Amino acid sequence: MLFATHLMIAWLLARARGLSVVAAVIGAALPDLVDKPLASAGLVDLFHTVGHTALLAPVFVVLALRGGRWLALAVGWASHLAADALHIVVNGRPTDAYFLGWPLIEPPTPLAIPPGEFVWYYLWSRSFFIEVGIWLLAAWVVSRELRARASDHR
Repeated sequence: MLFATHLMIAWLLARARGLSVVAAVIGAALPDLVDKPLASAGLVDLFHTVGHTALLAPVFVVLALRGGRWLALAVGWASHLAADALHIVVNGRPTDAYFLGWPLIEPPTPLAIPPGEFVWYYLWSRSFFIEVGIWLLAAWVVSRELRARASDHR
């Protein structure tokens, strides 16, 4: 999924659950903020490695148990991994979701396209339309809130 969509999903989840929006968005950004620079610098071969591994789940569960902003951070991180796995499966590459087990398991045929080029590859794919739906949902939430605020000021 596109980076901005990960942030939007975290924003929607945090708002729906009354969690810290800032912490959830930071959590959702973490996997890409870790992995994209590492792969771009050639330190790892794939764009889904250190930050995207589900092997970090115990760390995020411990953080989540602390509650508050830590819970929101963990929700954001988990939403990023879930959205990337969904995107990969929907686009017909289910074995690429093995990135969740990195470094114990690596995808057999990973899509190794740099982030900038990925955007052009991704447009009009099956999961692109899921993202469009997520953005439409976010627009609906914002418009509903704006209408509510406007009616409160009358």
